[in-house]
Amino acid sequence: MKLQRVNYDADEKEDRLSDLPDCIVLHIFSFLNVKQVVQTSVLSTRWHHLWKYLPTLTLGSSHFDNFDSFIRFVINFFYFLCRDGDPSISLHKLGFLYEDGLPPFRHRHHVEDGVSPDLLNSMLNYAVSRNVKELQICMRSDIQLFPSCLSSCHSLTSLDFFVPQRNPKNPNGTVLFPNSLNLPSLTHLHIGRVAFHGGVDLFSGFPRLNRMMITHFKILGEQNLCISSTTLVVLAMKNIFPHHWKIQLSTPNLSTLVFIGTPPSQIMCASRLSSLKHVQIYPEKMNYVKAPSLLLSLLHQLADIQWLTLSSNTLQVLSLLPDVSNIKLNSLYKLESLRIKVKEISKTLFEPAGSQEEEEVAKLIEALKKESSFSSNSGGCKMD
Repeated sequence: MKLQRVNYDADEKEDRLSDLPDCIVLHIFSFLNVKQVVQTSVLSTRWHHLWKYLPTLTLGSSHFDNFDSFIRFVINFFYFLCRDGDPSISLHKLGFLYEDGLPPFRHRHHVEDGVSPDLLNSMLNYAVSRNVKELQICMRSDIQLFPSCLSSCHSLTSLDFFVPQRNPKNPNGTVLFPNSLNLPSLTHLHIGRVAFHGGVDLFSGFPRLNRMMITHFKILGEQNLCISSTTLVVLAMKNIFPHHWKIQLSTPNLSTLVFIGTPPSQIMCASRLSSLKHVQIYPEKMNYVKAPSLLLSLLHQLADIQWLTLSSNTLQVLSLLPDVSNIKLNSLYKLESLRIKVKEISKTLFEPAGSQEEEEVAKLIEALKKESSFSSNSGGCKMD
């Protein structure tokens, strides 16, 4: 069989990328970080200014050799964007990821504990002026220093604010979550490594909040975290507490509740959480003496739930209760599905609990099944 050589010369002369409409090119650019997008401006005369029309901006320090070059790039980028950009173009998302681990520098827009307020204000003022919908910020900076225009941004629907780690020179320094935010369109909130004033409702300024995740947080003063929202449906919390803490919920439409780390010792509710149907509990690094009774108390408070997901660590903790097979969980009478996330039984969660631990875990599963209303048509007990 004779092979015929194909002539690709004609195809090589054709610039197919340049034939693509701007909207397609910008969509492709949205999957790249801003540094890479700006570099494409040298590839084509038509692309020289195309980066200024990006609807999604992701600026990450991990794409630079040091913080100095990163900050200089950010300053120049926003300078040209504000000078030559089209003010009628809306901004879908702004991501500013100021990560740790790069060589230090002494730029005037860098302060010892984060980015300077001037640079932060420039970025956020630009985002608000372009009606930003999603904001993702990972940096060591006080959220109290955010410009006032952000505190009442009507276009923002998603806020992700995370402090990567505390300043090693000031390990006790905390970033305090403000009680003055008023974001009427916000539906998704994810905040991490911040501190809250205990006993104060900090989320009433988000009348459309639907999903919220809080990780690695501290509670100052009264160890009582207050959450009030008539629209909140999903709440996830991850933290390691060296002490007992409480959560006060006024969330009549909450349907899913997730605890990772140290769950609260008490859930206080303004009214019965009749809408709560799905609870997930994944304990980590809990106090050996107090953990079993704490988790048992939490399970007793969960009335009306239909789906319960536990980790093997949860069962390991509960297995330390005396006479575990006789545990009564009458509050779980509506339970339809019990799911166990199985992984190797942790040897570091507590000090060794004795050779009978796995047998006690099996007894606990049977006790949970007996107290719940498992039917032949329900999800039953499932081991993942």
